[in-house]
Amino acid sequence: MRNPSITEADVTGHQEFPGLVVWCTGLSSSGKTTICAAVHERLAARGLSVVMLDGDEIRQNISNDLGFSKADRDENIRRIGFYAWLLSRAGVVVLVSAISPYRAARRQVRTKIERFVEVYINAPLVVCERRDRKGIYGMARRGDMHNVTGIDDPYEPPEEPELECRTDLETVEESVAKVLAAISPALDAIPDFLPRYASPRENEASPKKTTY
Repeated sequence: MRNPSITEADVTGHQEFPGLVVWCTGLSSSGKTTICAAVHERLAARGLSVVMLDGDEIRQNISNDLGFSKADRDENIRRIGFYAWLLSRAGVVVLVSAISPYRAARRQVRTKIERFVEVYINAPLVVCERRDRKGIYGMARRGDMHNVTGIDDPYEPPEEPELECRTDLETVEESVAKVLAAISPALDAIPDFLPRYASPRENEASPKKTTY
């Protein structure tokens, strides 16, 4: 695991908050969007400027000209990374939920963003297939869909993420608490903003969704 690169010294006040990108990567149906949405809810409730960039929404609205070749996937991640960088420069906490299967593409994004926290949302493929509400894995298994990450296209897990969430072993609350704990050293420097998250039981509020 990497040591998070953000500290309380990075933040001198709410108006001067330098922004942060929390990049959640993992297989489809691993729990990325569920975790990002819950973290977004917690942070927004505390008054922080926070934006969630969802990979599916980006595909539908910004990258709808791209396919699923390696070059197109890399371009999609480049675009998401650019929007994340732009928002973070404006002092926004950006939560990215994207498969982003290739290490090199994720590494390239990291080099352009000053405060970048990579979160590996890890669940075995068999668990993701059981959760798959879109039917993507089923179509891939039947040969009706191709270039599906984890089936006939590779997923390259992070080698040194700042954080790993094992969503096959953790509840949503536990994973969300881990993400909040990882970023709280920066956010704690904003007065009356965010309490420390040592355990999900210590927080009065809980994510509405408790299962993946």
